Amino acid sequence: TVVVPEETVTAQEEKGRTVTLQEGASVEEIVKGLNELGAGPRDIIAILQAIEAHGALQAELIII
Repeated sequence: TVVVPEETVTAQEEKGRTVTLQEGASVEEIVKGLNELGAGPRDIIAILQAIEAHGALQAELIII
């Protein structure tokens, strides 16, 4: 076995996408926006939990 160093490293990054929500957006609007960005169910739940943890969700989040 011979170790051959690889000196060329390449990376490609997709162009970022954004969704703009108005102040006071509903949970439904937030979820729709996250879906447009391609967020999966677990990501959406984690984001909603973070929003709730920061006191920015004026509702009780119940995950079943």
